[in-house]
Amino acid sequence: MAAMEEEYYSHFPSDLDLSFTSCTSTTSARSSLARSSLTLSFNESRLSSSTSTAATTPRYSRPHRSSDPHWAAIKAATNISSDGKLHLRHLNLLRHLGTGNLGRVFLCRLRDYEHANFALKVVDKDSLTSKKLSHVQMEAQILSMLDHPFLPTLYAHLNVSHYACLLIDYCPGGDLHSLLRRQPNNRLSLQAVRFFAAEVLVALEYLHALGVVYRDLKPENVLIREDGHIMLSDFDLCFMADVAPTLQQSRAHRTTRSRSFNCLGSVPTKLDREERAAEFVAEPTTAFSRSCVGTHEYLAPELVSGSGHGSGVDWWAFGVFIYELLHGTTPFRGGSKEGTLRNIVSSRQVRFHVAEREKEEARDLIEKLLVKDPRRRLGYARGATDIKRHPFFDGIKWSLIRNYRPPEVRGLARRGKTHVGHVSAGATHKRRQRWWWKRVGLFSLKKKKASRCNSTHNSNYYHYVSDNNSHNNNNSHI
Repeated sequence: MAAMEEEYYSHFPSDLDLSFTSCTSTTSARSSLARSSLTLSFNESRLSSSTSTAATTPRYSRPHRSSDPHWAAIKAATNISSDGKLHLRHLNLLRHLGTGNLGRVFLCRLRDYEHANFALKVVDKDSLTSKKLSHVQMEAQILSMLDHPFLPTLYAHLNVSHYACLLIDYCPGGDLHSLLRRQPNNRLSLQAVRFFAAEVLVALEYLHALGVVYRDLKPENVLIREDGHIMLSDFDLCFMADVAPTLQQSRAHRTTRSRSFNCLGSVPTKLDREERAAEFVAEPTTAFSRSCVGTHEYLAPELVSGSGHGSGVDWWAFGVFIYELLHGTTPFRGGSKEGTLRNIVSSRQVRFHVAEREKEEARDLIEKLLVKDPRRRLGYARGATDIKRHPFFDGIKWSLIRNYRPPEVRGLARRGKTHVGHVSAGATHKRRQRWWWKRVGLFSLKKKKASRCNSTHNSNYYHYVSDNNSHNNNNSHI
């Protein structure tokens, strides 16, 4: 068996071997991999209880992803394994996808199941500081909790020697930042912006309901699945807080119009009525942290100042995110990173390039999200529940959002009727790096630089005001 395993690993490209080679090893990567006979432990909650694994029973069940075909592939691999476990030898590494702040990511498949692609994130724990190592642990913890269509699934977690490996979803559509750079003037249509923003909002709502403050929203971290829907990535900058989800009664006045008939013909009638509904509210309003991390163009004022921040930093970043998708740049961008930070913490309000009538609702939403006082910012008290009610999202049936057909976007090739393929080939774009801040205030920004951490239509397709005129005029899984 060892000889067979060594022969199998000889097919790996050398650059993939290096990612698993220990600095203290004197043997080749192929032979050390073959001898180690590593076992991947994975969440049992999505598999039948008869499957033998080395994993402990997780605290959370994942009923929403139980029908994921990738779990069937993993189960098939364990069924043909001699010991009923998933080993590293079952993975066929195909190519390197990218390198991030903490590690490298590879595209891989199960050897005997060619129809399921995975992303394998590999982290060399010996190369990380204690702080970054805690971020690796935080990401693994959060991934093990997730069960949502717009968030990644952790299929397996491998710890061997000084390497940590996470087997998660592979998104062939690339990231939203690369897609944005392929659009005229780096802008998306209003319809596409509303689609992507709505899905990101739902993902953030789910994270906040778990008490997770994301702190790393940007187009580079919004990946596009094969079906055209999004998946948030990179959870190493998150922090956890207590949250108490509640159901709150809300009232809404609705006016219905109809026509009644009498001897004089039809007569229009109007009926006003009050509707009551229960709303799910789950916002970690007590969340608090002084760790200032993130991408400088997306940092909230309270995060830059170092005075402490909560979940409101995600809603600020959400406003910056929508602005960038619409305008091709971020709202407070300066001539340098320090200049951008000064603009963020100054009294300067967000500026819009053109007062386009069809984007008035988007502009109003952005202005309400980019309020510099977090206590007055939209989403401060009730989170996504209040943001969903904004007119910008009128017409969206939130319970059906995962079934909406993604809009046509230049650079995304569709597969069949509903699937979206790879982003078309083109120049690669540099990811904006994260920055780390140690109690950075406006005064200190003038004196020193902050340290850098690397820092056709169907019934479910929703329609909005056409953005074609303005569109024509305004020509990594890391």
